[in-house]
Amino acid sequence: KQWYQRRVAITAGENEEAQQEKEDPIPENLNHVMTDVEVAQSVEQAIEALDIADGVDMHPEKRVKAAWNAFEQGRISQLRAENPSLRLSQVRQMLRKEWQKSPLNPMNQ
Repeated sequence: KQWYQRRVAITAGENEEAQQEKEDPIPENLNHVMTDVEVAQSVEQAIEALDIADGVDMHPEKRVKAAWNAFEQGRISQLRAENPSLRLSQVRQMLRKEWQKSPLNPMNQ
């Protein structure tokens, strides 16, 4: 008898949920709302519509290694000349600290 009462309670709960779903209004499909979206009719127009960069580097992390190598080559000789008593590892530590603040670092742009 208990299993029957449980089953009746479960189906009553399911019916209440189904009734509540019917009463809730269906939200508007956001895919069909066209407020400030550009519509493209050709491939060229689609590329222009998606081109939001306008000179902004979208993936600076891809250029970090090359920028670091150029920065290191240009600056390490100057640091060695300024600090002849330091070891190469110490000069590189100084170089890394400068690199973190440098405008040449793509991650700072």
